[in-house]
This record gives sequence, structure tokens and C-alpha cells, in this order.
Amino acid sequence: MKSRVRVALIGARGRMGQTIIHLAKADATIDIVAKCDLDDSIEGALKDCDVAIDFSNASSIHEVCSAALENERALVVGTTGHSPEQRQLIEKTAESLPIVFASNFSVGVNALFALTRRAAEIFGSEFKPEIVETHHTQKKDAPSGTAKTLAEILKSELQIEIPIESIRKGDVVGEHTVTFVGPSERLELTHRAGSREIFARGALRAAEWVVGKPAGLYSMQDVLGISK
Repeated sequence: MKSRVRVALIGARGRMGQTIIHLAKADATIDIVAKCDLDDSIEGALKDCDVAIDFSNASSIHEVCSAALENERALVVGTTGHSPEQRQLIEKTAESLPIVFASNFSVGVNALFALTRRAAEIFGSEFKPEIVETHHTQKKDAPSGTAKTLAEILKSELQIEIPIESIRKGDVVGEHTVTFVGPSERLELTHRAGSREIFARGALRAAEWVVGKPAGLYSMQDVLGISK
């Protein structure tokens, strides 16, 4: 019988942390063996786990990476809004540890990433892409990490800067639309999240997948087997 994956959860009292705890209770492959949040010791939480899931905030990433290196633990990083220096730290840490770093853990959003890349390949410079993202009013970063990833995908294919419109209203979990505007026609690719459970399920799937992998920086598309 396959042993259960022991997970340390960083940011346990946040919305995503609470959703992960709820789903893990019904998951026969996952054990949440440690929970920590503000003012808790991250290094202490990582002493007896296989992998840590981080849904705290970008400012904690130095302590998260340091604790993971100290304890030699795999990481799943779900926080967004990192500075270029913080992203470099994650990349440097991934030279020694396996890390899944994703702006969005939803299976549907990662399909949107793949479809956006394919559409850009088909349309080329004839169609101009635009991105609109909508989230709840309490979301701190704008544009969202998902919108930034979409823009990075489009820029890598088209070598142009992509406009992003960010909307904050109500309690919207998350909506992302990529529009390709061409001569007398347009194509819209849209993903709407109905619940945070889609992100939590993906993060748990990533945690199970990354344990035992070689050191490296992985995406959710690697986890799903749909990376380019």
C-alpha cells in the first residue's frame, strides 16, 4: 500500500489554507502533519513532512525557502505577487530542491494556458491579444498572477507587450478572459472559477506529484503532463 504524503501547510488560517485542510480530510493519500501561519516557526513545521505547501504571502518566501533548504523538503509555492528578486530566490532554491511554482493550480486554468499558447501560434501577429481578469475586492495583487502568466505566454510567442485590465468587485473567486482581436472577428477564451476548491485540489495534486522528483522548478503543467 502506498504511504500517505505528509504535508506541512504554510498559511493555514487563510482562505486557501482552510480549503486545503477541508479537502485533505477526505483525501486518502494526504496527511496534513503541520500547520503554521503568522508568527509560527516555518522551519519547525517542516521538520517532519515530505512536502510543504505555501499559501501564505510573498513576503514569507525567504523564510519558506530557507526552511525548505534546511530540512531538504519539496515545495509547492502557491503565493503570488513576488518581486523579481523573490522569483530569483525561488529559482535558486529549485537548484537544490524540487519546487512546483504556479500562479494557478486549477486544471481548467492550466488548460487555458495551453490553449492561449496554441491560439497565439495559429494567429501570429494578425490578431492582437488582450487580457481581462476579475477577482474579489480583498485580493491584494493586481494584475493577478494568472493574468501575468497569460501575458508571459503571449509575449513569448508574439514578442509584444500585452495589455491587462484588472477588475476588483464583490466576492468573485476568479475570472480570466484572453481575447484575440482580428480583422472582422474575435476569439475569446474564458475561465471562471466557481470555488477555491479547484485551486486547493490542484495544490494537493502537485504536492503528491513533486515528492521524490529531482531538484528543479516545475509548473502545474508539468504536474498535469501538458507542458510544452
